[in-house]
Amino acid sequence: MNAPLTRAFDVEAVRTQFAILGRSVNERPLVYLDNAASAQKPEAVIEAMAAQLRGAYANVHRGLHTLANETTEAFEAARSTVAAFINAPSSDSIIFTKGGTQAINIVAAGLEVQSGDEIVLSVMEHHSNIVPWHFLRERKGAALKWLDIDDDGGIDLAALDALIGPKTKLVAITHMSNVLGANTPAAEITRIAHAKGVKVLFDGCQAVVHGQVDVQAIDADFYAFTGHKLYGPTGIGVLYGKRDLLAAMPPFEGGGEMIDIVERERVTYNEPPHRFEAGTPPIIEAIGLNAAIDWLKSQDRAAIEVHEAALRDRAMSALREFNWVKLHGAAADKGAIVAFSMEGAHPHDVAQILDRQGVAIRAGHHCAQPLMQRLGVTATARASFACYNRLDEVDALVEALYKARKLLS
Repeated sequence: MNAPLTRAFDVEAVRTQFAILGRSVNERPLVYLDNAASAQKPEAVIEAMAAQLRGAYANVHRGLHTLANETTEAFEAARSTVAAFINAPSSDSIIFTKGGTQAINIVAAGLEVQSGDEIVLSVMEHHSNIVPWHFLRERKGAALKWLDIDDDGGIDLAALDALIGPKTKLVAITHMSNVLGANTPAAEITRIAHAKGVKVLFDGCQAVVHGQVDVQAIDADFYAFTGHKLYGPTGIGVLYGKRDLLAAMPPFEGGGEMIDIVERERVTYNEPPHRFEAGTPPIIEAIGLNAAIDWLKSQDRAAIEVHEAALRDRAMSALREFNWVKLHGAAADKGAIVAFSMEGAHPHDVAQILDRQGVAIRAGHHCAQPLMQRLGVTATARASFACYNRLDEVDALVEALYKARKLLS
């Protein structure tokens, strides 16, 4: 329960860079454990966005004046930073979106699907990686094929292989569950799918936060993630796609920048990535994401992984001591996400009582209703940890839960 943190990671030094962590909630010190929903932002991100707005803001790409050139350079530098962050072969394979949800929707809208074609999903997907495929089911007659999981979020690769058939167009699967924290074997998934000529999309919104992602090593065809969980701002996400696949896809939206020639009787389209970035893009948000990635890269990510594992293990060990708490997902290599149910109490009530004690967790179905059905619950409580969380904050969670039990029993 009291596993030591690595000496290479100074959590107190990190916390000084997040001003919000010093505030109080309900006259208690804030214990922020809702990081899987959205992480707090370091001063480096806030300042980078403010500095751009103060000193060099203009619209990007088409301007010829100094401010436009400076802003365009900063915006495109962010694209290069993202490409390097996930080891994409080229920045041209990086599309800026308004979030992970839009990134997945772009792929769904561009996929050539006929009635009877199949999309393979796991039952632990976030709604962002379910609803776009339901659109194809409703509008084009596609069929959704569901891959089951074990109680810890593990998948059976043989079962996946069996699900992929001659009509399968895509496997769309999470890289890390936002509820169970379970990691999926990405490289093995792509190997199985590619052997049958099927493309793979990964929802990486959690995975890029808690581990180092290499899209070439896992051979991902598409990879989607969002900025606000990655210590960056809201309103910015990323779609990585293999260049030939992006070039074959139709535009997602129409407007400025995504075009080549517009005439009265015809229109031609720009090359990726700009083909998928209609209108004014999220300029300041992209610069904020650049700063977030630079900030994260300045940390020892291996040390962060050890630190977050210690937080996760301390929480799991402590909650196992309560016979009135049920943990959901106990994979050994899971991310720093702990979902649980309290006997005789609705997760919403638990979250509200914890909030009175300054402890912020998430409660609900976590936009993963098929997973809730698989687990046999309507909702769970979820504590999710970030690099700035401390061991004593895990203890605060445990103490708050014990008090909640007494109040609700």
